[in-house]
Amino acid sequence: MDSRSWDDRYGGSELVWGAGPNRFLAEEIPGLKPGTALDVACGEGRNAIWLAEQGWRVVGVDFSPVGLDKARRLATARGVAVEWVEGDLASWETPDRYDLVVVLYLQLPADLRHQVLARMAASVAAGGTMLVVGHALANLAGGYGGPQDPGVLYRPEDVAGDLVGVLEIERAEHVDRVVGTPDGEFVAIDTLVRAHRL
Repeated sequence: MDSRSWDDRYGGSELVWGAGPNRFLAEEIPGLKPGTALDVACGEGRNAIWLAEQGWRVVGVDFSPVGLDKARRLATARGVAVEWVEGDLASWETPDRYDLVVVLYLQLPADLRHQVLARMAASVAAGGTMLVVGHALANLAGGYGGPQDPGVLYRPEDVAGDLVGVLEIERAEHVDRVVGTPDGEFVAIDTLVRAHRL
């Protein structure tokens, strides 16, 4: 999807994914000392805002100006400061290094995914952490919802391969995510990779 498609998706008054943080972010980040953080493809800003509430100094980048406008309003309403940057991750180069880099559900074709994740891994500061979570290829056959194009779905070993040589891999595995629907609860399968720089 291009930025216009995401602008359309974010154009409603309601938040697309709600205001709370992603479950895996909330599970993986406690225990880390707050410092600087980069939320990649931040959308409407819920994860960047949550990180700021935990004491992180956060930059959120996305290519949807509509999503970033909603993020600014939400941050103001919640009383936190986040630096919002409009940028297309296919070409955007971060000028800084961060203690935490978060990439949540940025579903890209393999070649572009490799380029973007390698650039983001290079932006992790010494001692810093990178967390990548995305819809898994395994979800097509065994899970609920998510993109149906296998070309943009992730396998743990592929994402880990994008980071290896730059970061030390701590976890690279499938994780289950419960999805509530009007018809009941279903399980989606995601890929989670956590890594750090020594």
